[in-house]
Amino acid sequence: MRQLRVRAAFMRGGTSNAVVFERRHLPDDEAARESLFIAALGSPDPYGRQLDGMGGGLSSLSKVCIVGPPSRPDADVDYTFGQVAVDRSQIDWSGNCGNMSSAIGPFAVDEGLIEAAGPQGVVLIHNTNTGKLIRARFPVEDGRAAVEGDTAIPGVSGTGAPVDLEFLDPGGAGTGALLPTGNVLDTLEVEGVGSVPASLVDAANAFVFVDAGEVGLTGSEAPAALDARAEVMDRLERIRAAAAVAMGIAASPAEASSRFPSAPKIGIAAPPRPAETLSGETIDAAEGDLTARMVSMNNVHRALPLTGVLGFAVAAAIEGSVVARAAAGPRDAGRGGRVRLISPSGVIPAAATVRRIGSDGGWHAEHASVRRTQRRLFDGFVYVPAGRVPGLAGVPVRPAA
Repeated sequence: MRQLRVRAAFMRGGTSNAVVFERRHLPDDEAARESLFIAALGSPDPYGRQLDGMGGGLSSLSKVCIVGPPSRPDADVDYTFGQVAVDRSQIDWSGNCGNMSSAIGPFAVDEGLIEAAGPQGVVLIHNTNTGKLIRARFPVEDGRAAVEGDTAIPGVSGTGAPVDLEFLDPGGAGTGALLPTGNVLDTLEVEGVGSVPASLVDAANAFVFVDAGEVGLTGSEAPAALDARAEVMDRLERIRAAAAVAMGIAASPAEASSRFPSAPKIGIAAPPRPAETLSGETIDAAEGDLTARMVSMNNVHRALPLTGVLGFAVAAAIEGSVVARAAAGPRDAGRGGRVRLISPSGVIPAAATVRRIGSDGGWHAEHASVRRTQRRLFDGFVYVPAGRVPGLAGVPVRPAA
């Protein structure tokens, strides 16, 4: 049977890779589109390597993005993110990928979806997963997004042109409220684990933050070491699933694990500690304000996901949260408080402006910001066996020559 080919680009955004599609090149049928994405990434793969596709065997390397004309008048483009499971035929559409958000503005300019006049591109991106707006600013050369520069980010070798991302009004991206339970601190009753203090925060994506010591960790463990500890990963998944129920994302822990494997993501917070990065460099505790690890799709991130960075920054500015308690010193939330996160790949700075509102002392996140780099790695056509995309007859996807 012949293969099908679909025009796409393979891009790095921050510390993630994704296959990026223009909406007009995809079939309208949703089931066919999902089957196409799963086949293109090489899932499901019981070996966890996705060798028969474009995925990289990790959650940060198994992603798709769809970019097209805006569906709201205050945006320049629509952007939809899909987290493709490595070991099963599943795509989670419930949240955004902040790292890949850094590639969307440059992709839109380079594809001619919008025109960049002058030396700086400014693209207002509507993330359809969360309904939120992201403003991207980046240098432009000869009408195309620049890629060379002196900006370095932890987890990516070398340097590149900066992409400044500002997530506008990021609270309630997945649940409709910055604090879905109304509480800064909750106690989760987790089957097989017990009572676990946690902060449930929905900023850019939905997160459950726990103190490292409460789950038997220091917070500075290497990702591979945590991945190898099956009992720890099971405990964290149970906590995550309980949080999904408390946040109204899932009706039961079982549904949370089966239908919403990446929402919420789980963040592990600890005071700043000396640690060794994946590149072998040593970070002194004084270089950061907080030690941070994050788990998504049962995989510990080698570099924090960008929305995770923003979630940590917002939570650090909320007095009394798990993250604020772990952070070294109070955050100046009202004036765009900055926080330095000690991650497995290095120190990541971020900022968030969070204010108290109303007579009940609630919280509102005005915006959160961070700097990334991006690069188009190649473009052309992605190929998938036609037999892996059922119901494709009659939809506009070109067969390979």
